[in-house]
Amino acid sequence: MNAPTKAAVIDREIWTGAGEALLADTIALRRAIHEDPELGLDCPRTTEKIKAALAGLPLEFREGPSTTGLIAILRGSTNARTVLLRGDMDALPLEEDTGLAFRSRNDGAMHACGHDTHVAMLVGAAKALCAERERLAGTVVFMFQPGEEGWHGARFMMEDGLLDDPRPDAAFALHITPNLPNGTFASRTGPLLASADQVRITVRGAGGHAAMPHDARDPIPVACEIVTALQSLITRRISVYDPAVLTIAKIESGTTFNVIPESALMLGTIRTLSEATRETVHEGIRRVVEHVAAAHGLVGETEIDRGFPVTVCDGRIVALAEQTVQAVFGAEAWRTMPTPMMGAEDFAYVLQKIPGAMAFLGATPEGGDFRTCCALHSNRMVLSEEVMAKGVALHCAFAQAFLNGDAVV
Repeated sequence: MNAPTKAAVIDREIWTGAGEALLADTIALRRAIHEDPELGLDCPRTTEKIKAALAGLPLEFREGPSTTGLIAILRGSTNARTVLLRGDMDALPLEEDTGLAFRSRNDGAMHACGHDTHVAMLVGAAKALCAERERLAGTVVFMFQPGEEGWHGARFMMEDGLLDDPRPDAAFALHITPNLPNGTFASRTGPLLASADQVRITVRGAGGHAAMPHDARDPIPVACEIVTALQSLITRRISVYDPAVLTIAKIESGTTFNVIPESALMLGTIRTLSEATRETVHEGIRRVVEHVAAAHGLVGETEIDRGFPVTVCDGRIVALAEQTVQAVFGAEAWRTMPTPMMGAEDFAYVLQKIPGAMAFLGATPEGGDFRTCCALHSNRMVLSEEVMAKGVALHCAFAQAFLNGDAVV
C-alpha cells in the first residue's frame, strides 16, 4: 500500500480549538449515555440522545429496519469524495463497580468498552464539521452503530443499505482505551484485530455408577483429552506467523459425586488473523473432537458460530491517519503497533467493503498506569475524559485530510 502522495491542508488550530471548546458538551453527553446504557441492536434512548445533540445542524438522517442505528450525512462544498466516521453505541452486560457519580443506573449493563465516549466524540466532530462545512471538499457520513458487542450491528446497517448512497470512499473509527498513554494514537497496516468465533463441543457417552466406570462410557476424561488435543492442534498445525487462539472457557458435566454423566459440554472461543487459518482451525476442531471421542467409543459433536471477521486496516488509510495525527498533535502522538491484538471488532464488516482503518486513543485515568490499570471490559474500567477533545479534533482533521487531499483509494 502506498502512502498519500500529497499532504492535504489540515486546519490544525480550528480542529483542536473546536475539540477543546466542545469538551464540556462532549463530557456531558458521554456521562448521560454512560449512566443509561443499552445492550445489543436496540438502543433507542441512546439514539434519541444523539438526535437531540445534533438537532438543528445541516445533516440528513437515515435509519434502517434492523437496528436503532443512525446515519447522519453532512455535504460539504463539493460532492467529490465521501468519508465515513463511525462510533458504536451499545454497552456490555456487566454490573458496574466504578463508584463514579454517573455510574450505570441500569442493572446488568455498563459502558465498559468506551462506546459512550465513541458516540460523544463523534457527535462533537459532527458539530465541529458542520460549523466548517465549506472547508470540506466532499461528504462526511457519521455512522452511529449499535450492536457491536457480538450483535453484528455494522453488518445489519450495511445490509439495510444505509451506506449505499453516498457510498463512502474511505472509513475511519476511533476506539478509546485506558491501556495506552494519554492522548496517543495507535494503529497498524493489515490485521489489527482478530476474527472471533464461538465453539460448542458436546461429548456423548453413557452414564452409570461412578464406582463401576467400566459399565459406562464416561465423557469427562474424553472431554479433558479433547481440550489437550486441541491445544496440540494450535501449537503443531498452525503457523506461528499466522497465529490462532483457541480457549475452552467452560466445561459442564455431571450432577453429583457418584454418578457418571451421559454427556459433557465445552464452550470456547476461536481467534484468528486470516480467513485461511480460520478455516484450518474450524476443520481441525471438528476432526479432533470426532476422532478423539470415537477412539474411546463415544460421540463428539462440534458447532461453530461464526462471529466477526478479521479487522484489516488499509495501509493507505493508516498512512493518512498517521500523517494527520502527527500534523495535529506532533510526531510523538503516533505509535505503530508491532503486532495485532486478538480482540475483535465488527467495524471489520465495514473494512471488508470500504478501504479504512481503526486507531486506538489512549485515555489512562488520572493517576493510573496504562500498563496496569483496569482494561476494557472490566466492570471497574474508568477513562480520562479530557482526551475526548483530541478524539473530536482527529475525526475532523482526518475527514478534512481525506476529502481535501489526494490519498489514492
